[in-house]
Amino acid sequence: MSRPRLIHLTTTDMSLDWLLGPQLRAFADSGFEVIGVSAPGPHVAALVAQGIAHVPLANSTRSMDPASDLRAAAELVGVLRRIRPSILHTHNPKPGWYGRVVGRLTGVPVVVNTVHGLYARPGDPVAKQAVVYGLERLAASCSQAELVQNPEDLETLAGIGVPRSKLVLLGNGVDLDRFDPVRLDSARKAAREVMGASSDDVVVGLVGRLVAEKGYREVFAAARMVRDRHPHVRFVVIGPDDPAKADGISAAELANASDHGGVTFLGARDDVDALYTGMDLYVLASHREGFPRSAMEAAAMGLPIIATDIRGCRQVVDHGRTGVLVPVDDAVAIAEAVSWLATEPDVRAAMGTAGRARAATNFDQRRVIETTLATYERLLASSR
Repeated sequence: MSRPRLIHLTTTDMSLDWLLGPQLRAFADSGFEVIGVSAPGPHVAALVAQGIAHVPLANSTRSMDPASDLRAAAELVGVLRRIRPSILHTHNPKPGWYGRVVGRLTGVPVVVNTVHGLYARPGDPVAKQAVVYGLERLAASCSQAELVQNPEDLETLAGIGVPRSKLVLLGNGVDLDRFDPVRLDSARKAAREVMGASSDDVVVGLVGRLVAEKGYREVFAAARMVRDRHPHVRFVVIGPDDPAKADGISAAELANASDHGGVTFLGARDDVDALYTGMDLYVLASHREGFPRSAMEAAAMGLPIIATDIRGCRQVVDHGRTGVLVPVDDAVAIAEAVSWLATEPDVRAAMGTAGRARAATNFDQRRVIETTLATYERLLASSR
């Protein structure tokens, strides 16, 4: 018998490669014909090399462009009619919204969506919440399962009327073999050389796209405060710029952070696992998260974490034990937490050890893969 066809729909090929790559390979190893659908880009070659076919969606874009989204939805109709998958698995926000609807309208037997993080928070304006939650409820009516990474989002979805029978708590995970501080111990010296850090420096690391939603502006302000008090503390940022996003950090802001905060920017890197070894603590100052991958990676690497007290970060950081939770949009609180941990190596070591243990228990991607595969099997059996 031919293998069941499984499409994973995302906005960009980077998401298919970096965020979903290990899962896609596992699904292929489990007997599925796996196809990624997204905007074309430089990561397609890596996907194909791993045996994952790719179909381009030319109008898929990260920017807020309803006209392009409608064109992408129309493109998707043609893709699904041509490929006829057994399962369409969408990833939000935008492909999750239009993908579920198109999947149902074109008769895909099984439509599954992963909720990586709802695009509204309890404190957002009522109008925004109404639009986001209304779209989620509509789109969820077109799926057979909603795999929800965060337990707080699961309760929110149940509260707006998504049937609990569709909701599956997925969690999130990383490759604990790749992000292993013992395996990578010898990489620390080279990593710190790349960062320009001396043996006496305390390196504060950040990993993520250069957008305001990740809290970079607050971190840059905190870096200026910390530099005055603790000149041996060095902030290092790993991640690409994202000019397609309205809140992308400008080149002028990056130059200012470098000149006045001493922040080092390494850009996008493929060796982020090795670079974690050069860090002494990790910061994630996001305004919105679902279940942050970079924080899980940092925890797995035995780093204490300073993160904002929001959904997602709360699931990664055990305040006072594996790190520190600070208020959103509070540069002073970030500076104070960094200053404290920078002068307490024993506290950093204890938090890092506890963080690695927490990651081993809660952040293993193999459990995410098993849960997803079990959902596929259950729904395929029902569709037959």
